[in-house]
Amino acid sequence: MVQRIGRFIVGVCVAAGLAALGCDNGSGAAGAPAERGKPKLAYITNGVAPFWTIAEKGVIDGAKEYNAEVSVVMPSDVNDQMQRVEDLLIRGVDGIAISPIDAENQVPLLNKAAAKTKLITQDSDAPKSERIVYIGIDNYVAGRMAGQLVKEAIPGGGKLAIFVGRLEGDNARKRRQGVLDELLDRPDNSAGNDPLNQELKGAKYTVIATVTDQIDAAKAKSNAEDMMSAHPDLVGLIGLNAYHTPALLEALKQAGKMSSIQVVGFDEQDATLRAIQDGEVVGTVVQNPYMYGKESVRVLAALVRGDSSVVPPNEFISLPARQIRKGNLGEFWADLKQKAGKAE
Repeated sequence: MVQRIGRFIVGVCVAAGLAALGCDNGSGAAGAPAERGKPKLAYITNGVAPFWTIAEKGVIDGAKEYNAEVSVVMPSDVNDQMQRVEDLLIRGVDGIAISPIDAENQVPLLNKAAAKTKLITQDSDAPKSERIVYIGIDNYVAGRMAGQLVKEAIPGGGKLAIFVGRLEGDNARKRRQGVLDELLDRPDNSAGNDPLNQELKGAKYTVIATVTDQIDAAKAKSNAEDMMSAHPDLVGLIGLNAYHTPALLEALKQAGKMSSIQVVGFDEQDATLRAIQDGEVVGTVVQNPYMYGKESVRVLAALVRGDSSVVPPNEFISLPARQIRKGNLGEFWADLKQKAGKAE
């Protein structure tokens, strides 16, 4: 049984091939108790986005396979996310898988949750918290992979700008550092944290700034327009969130600069994949949101049932990032559509 709960989507039950257990309307009253032996779990995203819809499909399949009842919670912002965690702890759950929005400042709440239930992180980690395990990619490595795509797209070098929703998350900070270290030909330095608005110059590439937009696609587009206006010699835009590639491409098209400025980004929005197919973008770095959902249910269900063998010694379950280019796009997109339940 999977339920989705969020500020925008509340009390929606999704049948996972199991007997219906009733909808939770967010007030703490569920329609029917969980079946005996069926863990009651919660999967908490860091927002509402197509990426998380794919993860939800993994949760649905995981709930069926591992005999669990799972609520999918999609908060609108960090305050909403924190309140949702508090609500879940009051209502009582056996396990929580969360993508922390602001890992540093959420440690006290995460530790409170860890003391009351089985707590794991997915998509983005909170390494200073008492979470049991992190499920996801190595975001620093993924950032370097994006930097490699930039080198393919712009072999001659030049001025670049980085766009990110917010840098409070562990995933965003590490992605950005990976991009910077790759483009500036530095050794691995995942613990690094270069200044946000300082120009960073390497042998071939200069990163003029990193611009935040608070997960607002319209603001990302506006930021790109501002960067292009202030730096007419800009040759590349790098987006660290799923919505960035479509937003940045829209800005380029309206400015008539598709032929002079390249875009490299993250994740697998349809508009991004179409741009790769059409030759407008060299590639993107993708995660595996479907498996984030399914693995989270597998691990939490096992932990609740007393099986700690699912946690590796390094407390990291790696689902490696991948570079998607035109050559492997077809196979990837077909698999994505199948997992998302879309018709070909």
